[in-house]
Amino acid sequence: MTTRRKKTTRLTQALLETANDMHKAGILTDEAYGKITMRHLRTEDKDGSEPLTGEDIRAMRERAQMSQAVFAHYLNVSVGYVSQLERGTKRPTGAALVLLKVIKRKGIEAILE
Repeated sequence: MTTRRKKTTRLTQALLETANDMHKAGILTDEAYGKITMRHLRTEDKDGSEPLTGEDIRAMRERAQMSQAVFAHYLNVSVGYVSQLERGTKRPTGAALVLLKVIKRKGIEAILE
């Protein structure tokens, strides 16, 4: 499965150049500049981690001691989708991907609060 990246527009390129110049001049902090470039260059994996595999997702669910149905409920997806993720026939996207990355980093408790 490949993800299509949107082409960066001329306006976006000009704004990124300006941000780069502001960063070099010390007007923008490293943190602020990093956020701008990640958002506008649409980096695939912003946190630098490896993509989630079906085994990873199953392990997270089992560590949480949840059935596929309960796990699906907390991710707001169908049981069939969780099954497909765990088998590796689908890759997580959107809100489910974000929640899975939070669970991976902080544990299931982070989304139960």
